[in-house]
Amino acid sequence: MNVIEYKSNVFSLLMEETEYAIEVYNVLNGSSYGSDMIEIKKHNSGVILSVRNDASFLVDSYLNLYEHQSTYCPNMPLRFMIYFSAIIQDIIAENEYDLYGRKKIMLPTPKFVVFYNGLQNRPEKEIMRLSDAFEKKAETYQLELKCEVYNINPGSNESVVNSSRVLHGYRTFVETTRSYIENNVEIGKAVSMSVDECIRKNILSDFFRDRRREIEEVAALDFTFERREKLIRRDSYEEGEKNGREAGMKVGMKAGIEKERIEFVIKKVKKGMKLSEVADMLEVSEAEISPIYDAVVKNAPEYDVENILMQLSLTIGESE
Repeated sequence: MNVIEYKSNVFSLLMEETEYAIEVYNVLNGSSYGSDMIEIKKHNSGVILSVRNDASFLVDSYLNLYEHQSTYCPNMPLRFMIYFSAIIQDIIAENEYDLYGRKKIMLPTPKFVVFYNGLQNRPEKEIMRLSDAFEKKAETYQLELKCEVYNINPGSNESVVNSSRVLHGYRTFVETTRSYIENNVEIGKAVSMSVDECIRKNILSDFFRDRRREIEEVAALDFTFERREKLIRRDSYEEGEKNGREAGMKVGMKAGIEKERIEFVIKKVKKGMKLSEVADMLEVSEAEISPIYDAVVKNAPEYDVENILMQLSLTIGESE
């Protein structure tokens, strides 16, 4: 039984430990496997290492690919397809399977999971599909990949997180570090203080004690990137707010100026109103409001405002 991992953040470091990896697996699947069911090994494929944050392991012929995200990425199904293809190539090479032979090559059944704890608001749980990226839509697709995304921020999936000392401990570490940073503690020091606090409170204390140097290195990079993203969003919002009155709808959407209009359309769509009715209420043409209306309908039933904003911004960027 093989585990293939790609180290890039604290979550990946946790998944290197067979005890922790199998614990998270058992919580998600309601099973009780022991850590002897998996074996961790390094994977040196360049295509995989160019797309990081991955942790993969086989349990009872199920190939589990886990990924942590602190920034929402709509390309996760595509990334998982790349991961899975590379791993299958390894399996074929290791077992010297004949792709052109008459014997069917049996493959492990894949399961794709993302653990999200970014600052952007996301649903508690969502399904991402590879087919969402296909340019031509169809009733059925000859290739599909679905991945489950678990939001592990406070207030989301509490039963899952609280059932796993690994997920709970990881979330505690992240939230503690964020709290220190919000109180103007330098990032490196904030990470170190959080490690100390986890050890003191016996939160995954062996892990934080034994791998402290690695944790502090990768976490400092993660939180530096997170802070940079937060500042970029803040600056973009302030710039958009300043220029939105003059530049109109395009600049406004990029900075979040259109949030109120989107929220208004969401309320009306939930009530079953048609495009023409919404346009009349806003006293604008159907052509002006239709991009928002169509995006809201497409994002039912979650109606995630941030996701709708992102889609509208991308659409405008392409038209420009």
